Amino acid sequence: MRPRLALAVFTVLLLAAAQGWVHAAPTSGGALARIRDTGRLTLGYRGDARPFSYTDDSGMPTGYSISLCQHVIDEVKRALDLPGLKVEWRPVEFSQRFRALRLGEIDLLCGADTITVGRRAEADFSIPVFPGGIGALMRADASVRLREVLSGHGQPFHPVWRANATQLLQAHDFTIVGDSTAEAWLGKRMNELDILAPVQVVKSYGEGVQRVLNRRSDVFFGDRAILLDTVRRQSGGRDLIVLDRLFTHEPMALALAPGDDEFRLLVDGAISQVYRSGEIEKLYVKYFGEPDESALTFFRWNTLPE
Repeated sequence: MRPRLALAVFTVLLLAAAQGWVHAAPTSGGALARIRDTGRLTLGYRGDARPFSYTDDSGMPTGYSISLCQHVIDEVKRALDLPGLKVEWRPVEFSQRFRALRLGEIDLLCGADTITVGRRAEADFSIPVFPGGIGALMRADASVRLREVLSGHGQPFHPVWRANATQLLQAHDFTIVGDSTAEAWLGKRMNELDILAPVQVVKSYGEGVQRVLNRRSDVFFGDRAILLDTVRRQSGGRDLIVLDRLFTHEPMALALAPGDDEFRLLVDGAISQVYRSGEIEKLYVKYFGEPDESALTFFRWNTLPE
């Protein structure tokens, strides 16, 4: 490279770094090496995914996933012998959360992410931390027939029922959060049933719930645990219902940068200890209510022996 050209490139890179146009690449050696060198652990979280992760009235992150990450913090301090470890909680945009991991801007994502094949191309995941799945929210005064169809009463085993159900669904509007597993699932189901009903894409659960409350949408599909919590906190919660049905069964986990086996082992060990100690039941009760037997079985099956 010619000297003048090299100098020009170097100058542009300096300006870009100063203006924040480029991000620093992750330190080689993985998260633990970076944490050991800097004495800092950076945890990303979504501020709008209650009860998994959200910002409380004091501006601090809290929630089920945040509590699990507190145990990871303790394990990092112990494993690296860093009692004075500095912990930074950094809110991340939903659409940028995996990118923040890849760039090394955060070490661990404490949110509410479903493990999918597609997402494994962007991030690695801890052992499952919650038995999630897609649910449906609608107004309490929605038609009985719509409730029956979405609740699965009278499965479409013969053409007449299927035709009637499809016609009913064609006449309603649906809402989903963009870039979510609900978006992919609903698109597939509508194609299978030849449904051309309008689908509105929103950026948050609060926005989706408000559309249903304002009668701008008939059904809001999303993670059932988040829908239930959102309804409980809404002043108009008495006007809403969440169907007692899981349309999918989706293991949820904490996300890490891809290829960081050492840090993933530490995270999995910390979570497994929470399961073995019985602390997981207390956390579940705090954020979701009493766990049923299927939830307890989920945690037993996902506990890694020492």
